[in-house]
Amino acid sequence: MILGIGTDLANIDRIQGTLDRFGDRFRNRVFTEIEQSKAERRADVAGTYAKRWAAKEACSKALGTGLAMGIAWKDMSVTNLRTGQPVMHVTGWAADRLKEMTPEGYEAIIHVTLTDDHPWAQAFVVIEARPLHDGPTQP
Repeated sequence: MILGIGTDLANIDRIQGTLDRFGDRFRNRVFTEIEQSKAERRADVAGTYAKRWAAKEACSKALGTGLAMGIAWKDMSVTNLRTGQPVMHVTGWAADRLKEMTPEGYEAIIHVTLTDDHPWAQAFVVIEARPLHDGPTQP
């Protein structure tokens, strides 16, 4: 069952301007150390940050809260599997909200996909609830 869907579109040039203007103050307020490390190793630093910005916005929408309702930027973060697939992690208030919206007997799975085509970065987040048990097994 789908619990929430969110999307966001971020302008990479706008993120670059914010990085130029606020630097570490912006990075440290919005992005985890892991996200910063990933972005700073990439050729397209601003594009990498913009995709993660969009993912956080999309996740907050999928959680049904938006960022105005108490979720901190760092409560949502993106890492990548070895295959490159992005993975969304939630902590703090975002994790509490996810737990609250997940029905008893289900586990929440957050799906995230990121893309960019300069000057745009986009993210989609789908929160799925899967039953903890598939029912009785047959011999």
